Amino acid sequence: MPIRARGRKRPGRATAGALALAALLGAAVPGCGAPADPGAAAPTPGAAHTRGVAAAARRAGEGNTEAGLRAAVRRLVAGGGAPGAAALARDGAGTRFASAGFADLRTGRRIHKSDRFRAGSVTKTFVATVVLQLAEERRLALDDTVDTYLPGLVRGHGNDGRKITLRQLLTHTSGLFDFAADQRVVRRLSGPPPGSGLTPRRLVRTAVAHRPWFAPGAGWRYSNTNYVLLGLVVEHVTGRPYAIETERRVLGPLALRGTSFPGTRATLPAPHGRAYTVRPGSPGTGSPRTGSPNAPRPADLRDVTGLRDVTDLDPSAAGAAGEAISTLDDLARFYGALLRGGLLPRAALRRMRDTTASDGRYGMGLFPVRLSCGVTLWGHNGRINGSYVQVAATPGGRHVLAYRLNSDAGPAPSAERRLLTAEFCRG
Repeated sequence: MPIRARGRKRPGRATAGALALAALLGAAVPGCGAPADPGAAAPTPGAAHTRGVAAAARRAGEGNTEAGLRAAVRRLVAGGGAPGAAALARDGAGTRFASAGFADLRTGRRIHKSDRFRAGSVTKTFVATVVLQLAEERRLALDDTVDTYLPGLVRGHGNDGRKITLRQLLTHTSGLFDFAADQRVVRRLSGPPPGSGLTPRRLVRTAVAHRPWFAPGAGWRYSNTNYVLLGLVVEHVTGRPYAIETERRVLGPLALRGTSFPGTRATLPAPHGRAYTVRPGSPGTGSPRTGSPNAPRPADLRDVTGLRDVTDLDPSAAGAAGEAISTLDDLARFYGALLRGGLLPRAALRRMRDTTASDGRYGMGLFPVRLSCGVTLWGHNGRINGSYVQVAATPGGRHVLAYRLNSDAGPAPSAERRLLTAEFCRG
């Protein structure tokens, strides 16, 4: 998925900007096989626990059924700080969709299957796909240096684009500082839309004003700077912005009509619900209880949950690292087509899933989600102000699950594990 904060601090003056950026491009799923923090491997649930969850799901009829999906989505809402959640599964039996909670706390509207939402770092999978396509066409080589295409941009304070390869950008082994961790960037984003004025090149210059975390290839650490640079490389090679090139190569051929790259547009295209984040100073969020006769009415929930509406957001600072808007169905179809070989040849897919450089954490725009029942899934997640999304699929792309919450708080790890286990662990 993340832009991710390196550590949680108490809300302050720049809280709105910190949330908008620090959550912007999340790629961590605690407990689901991806690192919760850069450089740290996340625990996976014990085998006995996973078998117990799978057995309980089977007893309740929750394995690969619409009723089971609904039950798992309700747990996502009950266990976290989001007003609403939804999931969509695609497999050989067809498509299943379920939602729970509210899409709009003011009106009580529910989440719809066709709703658009911000997908955050899921953008990275689109960008990696385009870069690998260009490599297959020999318009670039993965071992080319950044300086080959962007001469002089990555230079200074120990950073040198002549020593960093495109492969290292794709795998987050470049060592480049993550611009999302720069407090000047956070302050620029602390105001409301319109835009921050942070162009991709300005974000890169901000990143290289810091010393690198390590020498190129000497370690692994998630950095949004890597994919902003890849977006600039795509533009240099093709003569078109990365968004236009991705539309030509991926969105158009797959008819992903609900997916877009908004640039500086702060509003979501219709149809959509609202997006929420923790209100500054709130002690926390609790999901509204919708089944109790004493539960607050939807119009009252804004006050009791401590949530703030952040639907309007200028995502241009995320760019190729996390600006995408999409739908659950579009994301499920994209990852399914990608992993089935519909966008890349088999050898390129092997490279995309090769996690050797990251010690098993990350490939190229994909990361593995290892379940203790023995199933390994592939996908990505995204966390941006007011939204969390995760897509996970079997290696051949025949079974895909995409789910989302309308808050950047994200789901409780236990609820997320139960959802994945109920959907993918059988037997």
